[in-house]
Amino acid sequence: MTGMLEGRVALVTGGRGGAGRAVCERFVDEGARVYAADLTPHGSLGSTDSAGTFVQLDVTSEESVRAAIDTVAAEQGALDILVNAAGIELELTIEDTTLDQWNHIMAVNVTGTFLTSKHALPLLRASEHASIINFGSYDGYIADPQLAAYCATKGAVHALTRAMACDHGKEGIRVNAICPGYIDTPMLEQFFPDGVDPRAARAEAELVHPLRIIGTPRDMANLVNWLASDEARYATGQLWVLDGGLSAQIQQMRL
Repeated sequence: MTGMLEGRVALVTGGRGGAGRAVCERFVDEGARVYAADLTPHGSLGSTDSAGTFVQLDVTSEESVRAAIDTVAAEQGALDILVNAAGIELELTIEDTTLDQWNHIMAVNVTGTFLTSKHALPLLRASEHASIINFGSYDGYIADPQLAAYCATKGAVHALTRAMACDHGKEGIRVNAICPGYIDTPMLEQFFPDGVDPRAARAEAELVHPLRIIGTPRDMANLVNWLASDEARYATGQLWVLDGGLSAQIQQMRL
């Protein structure tokens, strides 16, 4: 690796999940001191020191967010990079979505991004390399069926990203969002229809992409790493779509 984040301090929410863990591993490879913040140390891919130092964090709890930020401040005295990767999906129409389900997905995907960013700002202001990267989605631009609440949360994250970039650019803090499409994580497998062979569903999904492939958590980590680095010093307030060209095309019938 290049060591492009050498000596920098990063906090990654959802850091034990598929995409969040890949980000943590890439940051560690690039020389950063990484805090992988999640509900438990045993995420979807397990836990090892190679994915950073675990810190417990419930993004829906302001008390928990404060405690995690205080841990970083006490141990490092600095924070350069915040990645808001924590998120959940809900596969329902609004008619079938309960108010509790709506409030929960909003709390994790939107309020969580708000809380961690809010309480990280004092440390980020003191950094000469401050960067916030939020996790949006191509579903914040266009919609998949039966993902109404999820689409709403990602649209909110996109708008919040732009607003934060405008408000805090003068403080030297860059704010961007990555907007992935189909990524090979446990969340993607949950989206495949029940009773369908996952291999067949995956092959079908690949065919609708111009590149004929599905992305990986490593693909996401590569983009996040660039946005966190000085190579992206002039990039802020942007929504970076990473979807293999899926949203660039009209979905025509395959004859």
